[in-house]
Amino acid sequence: MSRRPSALLRTVSGGAAVLTALASATGCGSESGTSGTSSPSGEVTAAFVACHGSGQLLGAGSTAQANAMDVWKAAFSSGCPSITVTYGGGGSGAGIQQFNQGKVAFAGSDAALKQSEIDASKQVCTGGQGIDLPMVGGLISVVYNIDGVDHLVLNGQTIAKIFNSEITKWNDPAITALNPGVALPDADIQSVHRSDDSGTTANLTGYLAVASNGTWPYPASKTWAGKGGQSANGSAGVAAQVKQVKNSIGYVELSFAQTNGLKSAAIATGASKPVDATAANAATTIAKAQPAGTGNDLALNLNYATQDEGAYPLVLVTYEIVCDKGNKAATLDALKSFLAYTSSDSAQQAIGSQGYVPLPSAITSQVKNVIPTLS
Repeated sequence: MSRRPSALLRTVSGGAAVLTALASATGCGSESGTSGTSSPSGEVTAAFVACHGSGQLLGAGSTAQANAMDVWKAAFSSGCPSITVTYGGGGSGAGIQQFNQGKVAFAGSDAALKQSEIDASKQVCTGGQGIDLPMVGGLISVVYNIDGVDHLVLNGQTIAKIFNSEITKWNDPAITALNPGVALPDADIQSVHRSDDSGTTANLTGYLAVASNGTWPYPASKTWAGKGGQSANGSAGVAAQVKQVKNSIGYVELSFAQTNGLKSAAIATGASKPVDATAANAATTIAKAQPAGTGNDLALNLNYATQDEGAYPLVLVTYEIVCDKGNKAATLDALKSFLAYTSSDSAQQAIGSQGYVPLPSAITSQVKNVIPTLS
């Protein structure tokens, strides 16, 4: 197998990327010890990451991380031209299915593997199983399109009732009570949910299950169970639908809210004031995530019921799902090199400008320790 070491440098300034391939670095799938830094002009410069392997590296799954993947693929291909990374969306459920069928080297999922999915992965991970590596931090924006309403506050109960067709008017007393002085229209609410099995849906319904005081009657699930509403495929589909339809509401990863110019509701959590949907507020919640996996599986428990000041509760962590053992030899080096880049400080900073939440170093350091052990 070809082993042409190279390195990559990524610069992000004002949302524009300048990609430059640099000199060689040593150590497969590891950083040279130089972390990303910020220049006086605000540019973020990537760390040097070794590049090994060649050919095509296939991934699929979460659409919430699709915009992050676009940033990463461009940077990585510039530094590692011998490797072509292809990532297809389709949702977390479809990505896990393709992974467990041996069609992709890694899957993106906004929800950790269930035991049944781990069991199925053993058919393709010879001598091992699928594991969860947290890679993309984010938040779920409850996006809305109401003329004249620039700031909207909702809570777990109102969100649950809206998406289950129990609150059907924007001027419903439950909503107006949360928004004193806001002129909410006497208009029908058009809710939009995901049509595909989605980790974003799993995180939203996980939040509703604990934050709606029993109003949401369904368990957390990748498959939508709420009554009524319209459906759309992927985060891009939901964002496009909300953007086009007046008096609509949906849920997407913050990156899609930003790229589509959509407004995001603040969430009343029980803290002293409602919490805005910002990366900084989401980072407060993600930083307190607790381990849920064992061994090299780094699944996390997120506290959707947080009432901490400035802690946005509707957060998600997207995992890259890989085999701990039994990865295909033809793509193993490329996979480890790509994951080493995406978990680097600089790669995490690069997606911060795209509406994502750079993962805390306490999490990425664990990921970096696991990557060299993949076999």
